[in-house]
Amino acid sequence: MNINNHQLLNMWLKERIIQNQSEHTIHAYQRDLTDFFMFCEVKKLDLIEIEASDLREYLAYKVEQSNLSSSSIQRMLSAIRQFMKWAQQSNYLNMNPTEDFKLKRKARPLPGMIDIETVNQILDQPVPEKIKDQQLWIRDKAMLELLYSSGLRLAELQSLKMNDLDFKRQLLRVTGKGNKTRVIPFGSKAKHSLIEWLKIYTIWKGKVLPVSPVFVSQHGGALTPRQIESRVKIQAHRAGVNVDLHPHLLRHCFASHMLSASGDLRSVQEMLGHTNLSTTQIYTHIDFDHLAQTYDKAHPRA
Repeated sequence: MNINNHQLLNMWLKERIIQNQSEHTIHAYQRDLTDFFMFCEVKKLDLIEIEASDLREYLAYKVEQSNLSSSSIQRMLSAIRQFMKWAQQSNYLNMNPTEDFKLKRKARPLPGMIDIETVNQILDQPVPEKIKDQQLWIRDKAMLELLYSSGLRLAELQSLKMNDLDFKRQLLRVTGKGNKTRVIPFGSKAKHSLIEWLKIYTIWKGKVLPVSPVFVSQHGGALTPRQIESRVKIQAHRAGVNVDLHPHLLRHCFASHMLSASGDLRSVQEMLGHTNLSTTQIYTHIDFDHLAQTYDKAHPRA
């Protein structure tokens, strides 16, 4: 550790002791700031060179390395913020990099997760007997596979066009929140289901154009978000699963199952398009080959 940082930390901690802060809090401050300064040392950063981007990188690193909770990240940030404020007020720093630094509010808790066996029960259920129901199932299965295969939001699935699909490389171009475009892999099971669906698509709609919506009704019009939600529930019910299934739950399952199998937080965040989650924000660009490798290795239906 840089000796100057070490001396400054000791000075600051002594002031905290004088202010009668608890021993537990003092130890937590010391641990968190020592760890942060070690990170800065590896990055060859002096105290006066630290910027907000360095702090973001450090917090993302801690989340990935230690799988820290939101409250732990907030505690670490609080320690760093208080130290930096003191260093600025004591004229050891000209600018405080934490001054306008904000973490996104804690996200709402995830809805009840379903395990991979339940997902498979839905996706691998028997084909219906009636021809009309068979065609609907082939379309619905393609939607379900894609929702779970790539963690799409409902609006992203609904707005997919034919030219967003790259069957050769098994990549999908998605326009997410804020009109941000990302490219994500989809698995072999989803690919097979989409190919089967396209056979029905031509029966229902006729010609397939590059700008045609991927998922349509029997009358050829693009499915609405409400229609997609309804079909997802219907197929879960048909599979005999006692779950209130909706598209966003499949997105959560995608994230949960991918993370538990791969541990690669950055790749999963990239695939989900969560660019604004401050505690897990990505600062290094991940190439599509790396995403595809992570996907193939980790996803149960790749």
